[in-house]
Amino acid sequence: MTRLPVVSGREVIAALVRIGYGVVRQRGSHVRMRHPTDTNRRPVTVPDHRTLKPGTLHAILRDANLSVEQLRELL
Repeated sequence: MTRLPVVSGREVIAALVRIGYGVVRQRGSHVRMRHPTDTNRRPVTVPDHRTLKPGTLHAILRDANLSVEQLRELL
């Protein structure tokens, strides 16, 4: 298993935008994102924090249907 990278919320948001996600809304430090066409990719909420905890990042990757390797390529 590949280790999760240490990333910020803004880095994850930028990576998700590269694969087609768009920002739907933001409430406080939480950014809600949705992919407009791909139904396999669920809506995700990304906290805009300096570093994301491993469990939070893992949940975002699972909902966005991304692997750790794919995330590394997008960063």
